[in-house]
Amino acid sequence: MMSCIFSVVLGAKEAMGCGRIQIITLCSLLLLFPVIHGWGTVGHLTVCRIAQSRLSKAAADAVKQLLPAYAENDLGSLCIWPDHVKFIYHWSSALHYINTPDNLCNYQYNRDCKDENGEKGRCVAGAINNYTSQLLTYNSHSSQPKYNLTQALLFLSHFIGDIHQPLHVGFTSDKGGNTIDVHWYTRKQNLHHIWDDNIVETAEERFYDSNAEELVDAIKQNITTEWADEVKGWETCSLNKTACPDVYASEGIKAACDWAYKGAEEGSVLEDEYFLSRLPIVNWRLAQGGVRLAATLNRIFG
Repeated sequence: MMSCIFSVVLGAKEAMGCGRIQIITLCSLLLLFPVIHGWGTVGHLTVCRIAQSRLSKAAADAVKQLLPAYAENDLGSLCIWPDHVKFIYHWSSALHYINTPDNLCNYQYNRDCKDENGEKGRCVAGAINNYTSQLLTYNSHSSQPKYNLTQALLFLSHFIGDIHQPLHVGFTSDKGGNTIDVHWYTRKQNLHHIWDDNIVETAEERFYDSNAEELVDAIKQNITTEWADEVKGWETCSLNKTACPDVYASEGIKAACDWAYKGAEEGSVLEDEYFLSRLPIVNWRLAQGGVRLAATLNRIFG
């Protein structure tokens, strides 16, 4: 999807509006650091491809302007970027998830949006609010922009994907399923990874001949048919907000309790019964993520 010759502009502290820009070869990140995905490459590709196909002209033009030239106006090709850079920029790791109290199955921003040191606002919902605010400066026409808006676009696109993965809003004690060891068919795996990668990858292999584009197209088709009556509700943001991550997080922990954790205790063997009953939830959340990313970008860029 991306060649080793590609380089990307990274600003470690520019997420907070300050700091110097560094140039890092993306390939070196892939070689030097293990990859921990939120949805995984195919999931994030799906969310961003759905979103880019639904952009208004103004939003599409802004995204094209903000993407590096080598991306060839393909937002999906860079949607996985924040997963790679979090091993360099450790401050960003806490921005991919939310830990909620065990077994309550609900989310509250003031209670739950904090990092392991208790710093408020450092969670995926807070990050979505932050990068939305940064992107709203796009049309300010300042000669010295305060933020790296390319980076803001990539972070926002990725985090809207992450917040729709149910176990990115999971229980504190098991770190969103990361410490629950199970088997995915015959392979030992943790529950979080199964929801990030294995369900999507198994579907891609079994139903789409390992062709990610066919999986994306199938979900796009469902958005216009099976879920057509739901789309307007997905797009809507209450109280004239630009982004509504608290809604998405509340849905996420409910889905985690109803579907991800259920029947997946330590040592469980998860096979077709789990896979086939959970796949519709995964597809539904990927569709919601793509539709909502598009709606958010359309509101940001006009």
